[in-house]
Amino acid sequence: MLSFIFAAKLFCYMDSNTVISFDNTENAFAYKSDGELKKARFLFSSMGHAWLVKLGTRFTPWAIRARLPIKRIIRNTIFEQFVGGETLEETSAVARHLGEYNVQVILDYGVEGGEDGETGFDHARDEFIRVIEYAATQPNIPFMSIKITGIARFGLLEKLDHSVDESPGSLMKRYEQAVVSLSSEEKAEWQRVHERLDLICKIAVQKNVGVFIDAEETWIQDPVDVLSFLMMDKYNRRKAIIYNTYQLYRHDRLAFLKDSYEAAEKRDFILGAKLVRGAYMEKERKRAKELNYASPIQASKETTDSDYNLAVKFCIDHIVRIALVVASHNEYSNLYATDLLKQDGLPLNHEHVHFSQLYGMSDNITFNLAKAGCHVSKYLPFGPLKDVVPYLMRRAQENSSVAGQTGRELALIRKELLRRNNKSQMANLK
Repeated sequence: MLSFIFAAKLFCYMDSNTVISFDNTENAFAYKSDGELKKARFLFSSMGHAWLVKLGTRFTPWAIRARLPIKRIIRNTIFEQFVGGETLEETSAVARHLGEYNVQVILDYGVEGGEDGETGFDHARDEFIRVIEYAATQPNIPFMSIKITGIARFGLLEKLDHSVDESPGSLMKRYEQAVVSLSSEEKAEWQRVHERLDLICKIAVQKNVGVFIDAEETWIQDPVDVLSFLMMDKYNRRKAIIYNTYQLYRHDRLAFLKDSYEAAEKRDFILGAKLVRGAYMEKERKRAKELNYASPIQASKETTDSDYNLAVKFCIDHIVRIALVVASHNEYSNLYATDLLKQDGLPLNHEHVHFSQLYGMSDNITFNLAKAGCHVSKYLPFGPLKDVVPYLMRRAQENSSVAGQTGRELALIRKELLRRNNKSQMANLK
């Protein structure tokens, strides 16, 4: 029955001969003015200097805490590049502008909480719900993202994960045994976590807004996976609303994705699968070395890339049961996904396939996919400047450490500025 209903909706096929080029800078930067492009050029040029990034990522958080007068500088540079605004209302202008180019938005409340205990977790729950309710009023915001560490104590997640690892059987059976090992106070605390997430997901279903549950560090990921499964099993019966995140730089995640699919088949729900490469590689390897256990991270970038692309293929091969989000800045992986759709005679705008990149990065991928008719979005964080500084520092470090990322961004920006300059000169000659 699911296959029949789903097939009936697939009537809007894109031309299988559609050519997508990520070198088209005119499409990539059509939404930016010359001044904005020049700002981006300066920023990425600065991030190309590792020593400068190292200095900046140490000085900036301290300067914010010390209340030095640097907020205006941050707001007009790195904040403007990577963040939608300090409030939901400020993000609306960015979302509308992106929508003019058929690019959607994933809202991310960028505050990293947990310092205020249960009160802070309840506040984060309420903020996530506020984001959902706001997104439901906007035509261009189909998704929002949450972190379980925003509504749950890290230490509790860590204890649960450790107990899950020590128990035999499937993930769910191990989880059930792990919960039994908690104290009565911890069980009550865990029940409150479950209730917070359930309320968030319940309202998301009512408002028809998708929820991406972000991945966390490996030593707290098992309970996050369990919560994601429980929510998908409850709310993903007719369509995908809840999505779990799979970090393919972990060598066990391709197998886990396949296990997740089998669970979805058995339980008859739609698996929401957001595929990323990963965000905690250096921290993961350092911890594994310090605690003398095998690193959960792939041995090389090549094996990560291979598993990522195999995961994309697996999802598209099972697209009736899996709702896929290709959340990647890798050009090959994005093109590979579109090629697989074409090979299978599926539309580029298939309702179970979505593409996404971070706001401020890889515009050449986002806007050229949108031009081809794909469902594509920008991951758009928002929050008070002082609270999103950790996110901004990670963006700076990422662009400094990822081989070729800053160079690629810079080359494309310079190419577009040159194209515009040549076009202007030609116009003046006429």
